[in-house]
Amino acid sequence: MEIFHLRYFVAVAENLSFSRAARQLHMATSPLSQRVRDLERELDQRLFDRDSHHVALTRAGAALLPVAKDVLSRFDDIPWQLRRALGPERRAAYVGVVPALHPRLRERLVQLEGRCAEDFDVKRWPGNSGNLLSAVQRGDLAMALLHLPVHAEGIEVLELLREPLGALLPAAEFGSRSSVSLSELRDHTYVTSAPGTLPTYFDQLKVRLKAAGIHKETTLNIGDYASVREIVANGSIFAITLLSSGNSGGGSTEGTSRGYGNEASVVLPFRDFSPALPTGLVWRRDRAEPDGDLHGLVREAKEVFSPPVDPS
Repeated sequence: MEIFHLRYFVAVAENLSFSRAARQLHMATSPLSQRVRDLERELDQRLFDRDSHHVALTRAGAALLPVAKDVLSRFDDIPWQLRRALGPERRAAYVGVVPALHPRLRERLVQLEGRCAEDFDVKRWPGNSGNLLSAVQRGDLAMALLHLPVHAEGIEVLELLREPLGALLPAAEFGSRSSVSLSELRDHTYVTSAPGTLPTYFDQLKVRLKAAGIHKETTLNIGDYASVREIVANGSIFAITLLSSGNSGGGSTEGTSRGYGNEASVVLPFRDFSPALPTGLVWRRDRAEPDGDLHGLVREAKEVFSPPVDPS
């Protein structure tokens, strides 16, 4: 006896018509009738009284009907019962990451991936801060680690750390120095990489530089930090970049590796200025609500990322 024998029997029993049951099962009447006869032979019981105009359940058929329906119900529930036994399916959750992300924040992200492994398959999605923020707003990303400030409706922000910034300067002029002041750079040109490659924080830096009397500025048409470094080495030009020397790469743009000068350039702290690039975790407020689809993920992320991060 196969499961389809019971399914055919139930269809005929509920319709009390082989022709109607055949239409319901999308098959011909003749093979349906044959399968029911096969079941009757195997059970050694007549299940239907039938003639050319009438079909009725026998006593054996009436007794079999609830048993067959119960078996079919439990059989059809197997996929659902299996999913229930295995627990909820893991969902992909994309987290935006700026390329110049501090290594210790990357370590925290690995911790988050481990803590949420049962419910979420946390995947990383690179991009600059502006693009990542837009993707979070659209719902394409679950959250993002990006450079602040961020001002967007419905977006929650958790600031994680501030990385000190310094001046990238030509080594021929400043190689013997341990620091520099803004007043010493009034005759130098401030250089930045292509528009859209810098965090919005650098807009604030421009205002501060102009207030200090630094008015000469040039913008490259590429977002390559190495190119900024090369042009600074020519002299009379400076840029602003990550100061921390304990890391193995970095730059003033978001789309570059973290690098701190070469033999032709140096990075020095400011004596009269303390710029610091803030980095934070952002997510949509509504998705983190108790009934939101990312409530559990955001809760875990807050626990993982909330302890202060030392950028040194």
